[in-house]
Amino acid sequence: DAQVRFVKSALWYYGYGRPELYGLPCDGSAGSRELLLAFSWLLHRLRLPERLLARDRVRTGDEASVCTCEDDLPCSQGGSEVAPECSLEDQVDVRYLQWLSGRLRFQWQSLHALHQEQCKLLHKIHLFTSGCHMDKILGHFSVTETDLVRRPENYKQLLELLESETMQLEAFLEWKQLEQVYWQWMEAVLDDMSEEGSLCKAQDAHPRKSPLPKTGACCHWAGSLVGKIDRLSTDLTSVRDQLQELVARRKAAWHEKVKTREEELQKENFCSTAAKTQEAVELKLLDITHRCAPTEKRMHGSCRLVFRSRDSTGKTGIGRSVSKEPVPAVSAAEVIRELQVRKGSLERELRQLQEESRQRMDEIARGLDGVICVSP
Repeated sequence: DAQVRFVKSALWYYGYGRPELYGLPCDGSAGSRELLLAFSWLLHRLRLPERLLARDRVRTGDEASVCTCEDDLPCSQGGSEVAPECSLEDQVDVRYLQWLSGRLRFQWQSLHALHQEQCKLLHKIHLFTSGCHMDKILGHFSVTETDLVRRPENYKQLLELLESETMQLEAFLEWKQLEQVYWQWMEAVLDDMSEEGSLCKAQDAHPRKSPLPKTGACCHWAGSLVGKIDRLSTDLTSVRDQLQELVARRKAAWHEKVKTREEELQKENFCSTAAKTQEAVELKLLDITHRCAPTEKRMHGSCRLVFRSRDSTGKTGIGRSVSKEPVPAVSAAEVIRELQVRKGSLERELRQLQEESRQRMDEIARGLDGVICVSP
């Protein structure tokens, strides 16, 4: 049961919206074809083979993940979809959620400290092994290469990992050759399921009587239809008049509110308010400009860390230019600038959400009788 619930929750998280899957029994006694459809959807949506190859790749060099693009979190949209089953027993206390949030924040700080320590150790390895590598563009050993130099007996384990990766690459090439056959088979499965669904709907609708009238009662049916249309037209006219009156009242109330707000702004320091508004608009425009930047400038993926000392940015000790690199280099300063812009955008969004939440809580607190709420 736990495995079935986990599979349903994972598919719901990634946006799989077929309700027939979520209606399957939790004992796993049925639903093999639905699981096949869900697995095929994951193959197409998440590109599972490529992800597995990237996860199991043997990293002989020191790499770091760089991502300055926007986060595209997978979410299921559409209110008509059926969510996985959730009972009242799944509800937890708010204090437990606060404890989990604090624990997560502590773990994040610990992870950041460990990452800083790892960067220091990598810097030492790259600095001490500078000039030892045969490739003059790199010029230094990685952690894996340094470990092999210190303990040559570990090369067998590395060789086994490389052979396993080679087998996965061969399997991926074989899958690419037969992928078209698989999707043709899945089209046949979908056609069979659609035919079965249409037959079931036809059987369900067969015992129902036809809503159309008989030919003998055509005149009576037409007369009643004209009467219904007249009544509907009258009702629509009255509704339109009511809506126009409501819009007029709303406009008058809005103009009155705007006039009152203008008087309040005139009493206050109007210049400071205008300056704050202008600053907020400029920050928003900067955020929009950053989001509308060309996608090729945004970096995403893993990059190999290459040590560059201050005296080796122009030329190396043997007079060879370092700028002739086979792949475009990414400097840390550029990544830091991109992340700072992203950080400012996220902080502004966080402040806006906090202000909206505070206003919503104030509105809720006003409706509570006998309760005093002290803001933090």
